[in-house]
Amino acid sequence: DAVVIGHTQLKMLPLSPERQEAFLQSQIDDIVAGLAEMKAQDGNKFTVKEMERTKKNLENQLEKLQSSKKDNTVYFEELGIDKLFVDEAHEFKNLYCATKLQNVSGISSRASQRATELFAKCRYLDEKTGGKGVVFATGTPLSNSVTELHTMMRYLNYDFLASHNNMQNFDNWISAFGVQKKEYELAPAGNKFKERTRIAEYSNLPELMSMFKMVADVKTAETLKL
Repeated sequence: DAVVIGHTQLKMLPLSPERQEAFLQSQIDDIVAGLAEMKAQDGNKFTVKEMERTKKNLENQLEKLQSSKKDNTVYFEELGIDKLFVDEAHEFKNLYCATKLQNVSGISSRASQRATELFAKCRYLDEKTGGKGVVFATGTPLSNSVTELHTMMRYLNYDFLASHNNMQNFDNWISAFGVQKKEYELAPAGNKFKERTRIAEYSNLPELMSMFKMVADVKTAETLKL
């Protein structure tokens, strides 16, 4: 049996409060560990403040969840869903990315609520099905940020990443597969040049592609005879 719903309806099928609490707490724990490491290394104040703001936001969500009245909602786990097919999956790419990298162009740390909620459901289905509970469909898995490939792999291949040098952590993943370069760019006002660090290219590309192809079935225009 299949049930077809819109993206906006998916958030109306919440996970149980217990599972949401455990998920939020694990995210808070990750940020606390990252903050401790950054402070020990005397990290960038802006990055520390940004991580603390995200931590505070997650704590507020956790507090709100714990104090909210438990109504008669039917929870996602109670519906018997064992597979999730997500069309236009790129709309969920703004998943929070905790990183110690500072002032690096192309790394997004913005997080959307619906991406976080989908990620929690993906983790539940992975647990239930042994990593075979989620299928993404999109024409643009990568569009403008180096974090997007890592985000897609976190959704679809989280357990594999976690079991290989904790590569679910962006910093570990990018140290293996990204090359940072410093370049001078013209400032927006056009009156001076400023130094910018960006992830300029991928490294160890054969290994990265073989890892991505564990979860990616790529169709080109030639394959589909378009």
